[in-house]
Amino acid sequence: MIGTRRSSLGQTNCHDGPCHYVTVTDSATATFRRPLTVLIGVFGLIVCMTPVAFGVPGLQVLYLVPLGVAIWLVRTRTVVGPDTMVVHRVVGSRRVIWSDLQGLRIDNRSRVWAVLHGGEEVRLPAVRARDLPLVAAVSRGRLPDPLTATGEQRAPEVSED
Repeated sequence: MIGTRRSSLGQTNCHDGPCHYVTVTDSATATFRRPLTVLIGVFGLIVCMTPVAFGVPGLQVLYLVPLGVAIWLVRTRTVVGPDTMVVHRVVGSRRVIWSDLQGLRIDNRSRVWAVLHGGEEVRLPAVRARDLPLVAAVSRGRLPDPLTATGEQRAPEVSED
């Protein structure tokens, strides 16, 4: 789960330790997802369950478990853009326009939820509390930067001269 976040200028902005896989494109969108290297563990699970699955007829249905985990890993992500946030789930996706957003809620496990004006909450997969400065930057001011709102100092930007 170690990666680096790079801004569109090519500068690393992950100063608070290891971060998960985030892709920032030149069109000012950020995609938050789990690293696909986790699929190696899914493959290991398939290898380990093969003797059990073929030990008794009908237990081949056990292969549906790692298949479901693999689909979940590949499919779930959050794409944050200047106009919208798109939440992709295993089945379907949901587009949240910034004007529909009342705020964000962070639970005790650092998971982030989008709170809409109607009171509905939408889970943002793979987005953690440590990612909020990047979400605020991509939103182009529609969300306040949590570091400047609390008075904390930002780490200095590294220039690549």
